[in-house]
Amino acid sequence: MGRDAAAFASMGHSVVAVEPVDALRAAAINFYSTSSVVWLDDSLPELRLVRERANTFNVVMVTAVWMHLDEVQRCRAMGTISDLLVDGGLVIMSLRHGPFPKGRRMFDVSAEDTIELAAAHGLHLLLNVCSGSAQQANRNMGITWTRLAFRK
Repeated sequence: MGRDAAAFASMGHSVVAVEPVDALRAAAINFYSTSSVVWLDDSLPELRLVRERANTFNVVMVTAVWMHLDEVQRCRAMGTISDLLVDGGLVIMSLRHGPFPKGRRMFDVSAEDTIELAAAHGLHLLLNVCSGSAQQANRNMGITWTRLAFRK
Protein backbone atom coordinates (compact mmCIF):
# COMPACT_ATOMS: atom_id res chain seq x y z
CA MET A 1 0.00 0.00 0.00
CA GLY A 2 1.46 3.32 -1.01
CA ARG A 3 4.28 2.00 -3.20
CA ASP A 4 2.85 3.50 -6.40
CA ALA A 5 1.96 6.80 -4.75
CA ALA A 6 5.44 7.16 -3.28
CA ALA A 7 7.05 6.25 -6.60
CA PHE A 8 5.11 8.94 -8.48
CA ALA A 9 5.87 11.50 -5.77
CA SER A 10 9.58 10.65 -5.96
CA MET A 11 9.44 11.51 -9.68
CA GLY A 12 8.18 14.99 -8.81
CA HIS A 13 4.47 14.45 -9.39
CA SER A 14 1.82 15.84 -7.06
CA VAL A 15 0.08 12.81 -5.57
CA VAL A 16 -3.11 12.41 -3.58
CA ALA A 17 -3.52 8.88 -2.21
CA VAL A 18 -6.76 7.55 -0.81
CA GLU A 19 -6.97 4.82 1.83
CA PRO A 20 -10.14 4.30 3.88
CA VAL A 21 -8.60 1.79 6.32
CA ASP A 22 -6.95 3.70 9.17
CA ALA A 23 -4.32 1.06 9.91
CA LEU A 24 -3.26 0.74 6.26
CA ARG A 25 -3.14 4.50 5.77
CA ALA A 26 -1.07 4.95 8.96
CA ALA A 27 1.31 2.19 7.89
CA ALA A 28 1.81 3.80 4.48
CA ILE A 29 2.37 7.24 5.99
CA ASN A 30 4.92 5.74 8.39
CA PHE A 31 6.69 3.60 5.78
CA TYR A 32 6.87 6.45 3.23
CA SER A 33 7.45 9.20 5.80
CA THR A 34 9.76 11.20 3.53
CA SER A 35 7.26 11.19 0.69
CA SER A 36 5.30 14.28 -0.34
CA VAL A 37 2.13 12.22 -0.88
CA VAL A 38 -1.06 13.75 0.51
CA TRP A 39 -2.96 10.94 2.26
CA LEU A 40 -6.74 11.12 2.57
CA ASP A 41 -9.21 9.03 4.56
CA ASP A 42 -11.68 8.70 1.70
CA SER A 43 -13.22 5.99 -0.45
CA LEU A 44 -15.01 5.14 -3.63
CA PRO A 45 -17.65 5.43 -4.88
CA GLU A 46 -17.97 9.11 -3.89
CA LEU A 47 -14.44 10.26 -2.96
CA ARG A 48 -16.04 13.17 -1.10
CA LEU A 49 -12.79 14.62 0.30
CA VAL A 50 -11.02 14.39 -3.04
CA ARG A 51 -13.93 16.16 -4.73
CA GLU A 52 -14.06 18.86 -2.02
CA ARG A 53 -10.44 19.70 -2.85
CA ALA A 54 -11.65 20.46 -6.41
CA ASN A 55 -8.80 18.42 -7.85
CA THR A 56 -8.67 17.01 -11.32
CA PHE A 57 -6.04 14.49 -12.26
CA ASN A 58 -3.94 13.41 -15.22
CA VAL A 59 -3.82 9.85 -13.85
CA VAL A 60 -6.13 7.95 -11.52
CA MET A 61 -4.99 4.54 -10.30
CA VAL A 62 -7.54 2.11 -8.89
CA THR A 63 -5.31 -0.66 -7.58
CA ALA A 64 -6.85 -3.74 -5.93
CA VAL A 65 -10.01 -1.81 -5.05
CA TRP A 66 -12.66 -2.53 -7.68
CA MET A 67 -13.59 -5.99 -6.33
CA HIS A 68 -14.49 -4.46 -2.96
CA LEU A 69 -17.33 -2.47 -4.55
CA ASP A 70 -20.70 -4.00 -5.39
CA GLU A 71 -22.28 -3.42 -8.80
CA VAL A 72 -24.20 -0.27 -7.79
CA GLN A 73 -21.09 1.19 -6.15
CA ARG A 74 -18.97 0.40 -9.23
CA CYS A 75 -21.45 2.30 -11.44
CA ARG A 76 -21.25 5.37 -9.20
CA ALA A 77 -17.48 5.02 -8.80
CA MET A 78 -16.81 4.99 -12.54
CA GLY A 79 -18.70 8.28 -12.86
CA THR A 80 -16.66 9.75 -10.01
CA ILE A 81 -13.40 8.62 -11.59
CA SER A 82 -14.34 10.03 -14.98
CA ASP A 83 -15.35 13.36 -13.41
CA LEU A 84 -11.98 13.63 -11.66
CA LEU A 85 -9.98 13.14 -14.88
CA VAL A 86 -8.78 15.92 -17.14
CA ASP A 87 -9.51 15.44 -20.84
CA GLY A 88 -6.88 13.03 -22.11
CA GLY A 89 -6.30 11.70 -18.60
CA LEU A 90 -5.62 8.04 -17.84
CA VAL A 91 -7.27 5.51 -15.56
CA ILE A 92 -5.21 2.47 -14.60
CA MET A 93 -7.05 -0.33 -12.83
CA SER A 94 -6.34 -3.79 -11.50
CA LEU A 95 -9.10 -6.36 -11.11
CA ARG A 96 -8.66 -9.42 -8.90
CA HIS A 97 -10.18 -12.74 -9.96
CA GLY A 98 -10.39 -15.93 -7.96
CA PRO A 99 -11.41 -17.17 -4.53
CA PHE A 100 -12.00 -14.55 -1.85
CA PRO A 101 -10.42 -14.64 1.60
CA LYS A 102 -12.92 -15.54 4.32
CA GLY A 103 -14.44 -12.52 6.00
CA ARG A 104 -13.50 -10.07 3.22
CA ARG A 105 -16.17 -8.07 1.40
CA MET A 106 -15.37 -8.86 -2.22
CA PHE A 107 -17.32 -9.35 -5.44
CA ASP A 108 -16.70 -11.03 -8.76
CA VAL A 109 -15.76 -8.39 -11.32
CA SER A 110 -15.20 -8.95 -15.00
CA ALA A 111 -12.99 -7.05 -17.37
CA GLU A 112 -15.80 -7.01 -19.95
CA ASP A 113 -18.30 -5.39 -17.57
CA THR A 114 -15.70 -2.89 -16.39
CA ILE A 115 -14.78 -1.97 -19.98
CA GLU A 116 -18.47 -1.44 -20.86
CA LEU A 117 -18.99 0.68 -17.75
CA ALA A 118 -15.93 2.77 -18.53
CA ALA A 119 -17.09 3.32 -22.12
CA ALA A 120 -20.46 4.54 -20.82
CA HIS A 121 -18.52 7.21 -18.90
CA GLY A 122 -16.42 8.38 -21.84
CA LEU A 123 -13.35 6.27 -21.08
CA HIS A 124 -11.70 4.50 -24.00
CA LEU A 125 -9.84 1.21 -23.52
CA LEU A 126 -6.07 1.30 -24.09
CA LEU A 127 -4.93 -1.88 -22.34
CA ASN A 128 -6.49 -5.18 -21.26
CA VAL A 129 -3.96 -7.71 -19.91
CA CYS A 130 -4.64 -10.72 -17.69
CA SER A 131 -1.86 -12.43 -15.75
CA GLY A 132 -1.24 -14.65 -12.77
CA SER A 133 -0.66 -13.20 -9.35
CA ALA A 134 2.86 -12.10 -8.46
CA GLN A 135 2.54 -14.00 -5.18
CA GLN A 136 3.10 -17.76 -5.40
CA ALA A 137 0.48 -18.55 -2.74
CA ASN A 138 -2.13 -16.63 -4.73
CA ARG A 139 -1.10 -18.35 -7.96
CA ASN A 140 -1.53 -21.68 -6.20
CA MET A 141 -5.12 -20.66 -5.33
CA GLY A 142 -5.84 -19.66 -8.94
CA ILE A 143 -5.91 -15.92 -8.37
CA THR A 144 -5.34 -13.85 -11.50
CA TRP A 145 -5.33 -10.14 -12.19
CA THR A 146 -6.55 -8.06 -15.11
CA ARG A 147 -4.85 -4.73 -15.74
CA LEU A 148 -6.92 -2.18 -17.61
CA ALA A 149 -6.05 1.29 -18.83
CA PHE A 150 -8.42 3.88 -20.25
CA ARG A 151 -8.10 7.38 -21.67
CA LYS A 152 -10.73 10.06 -21.22
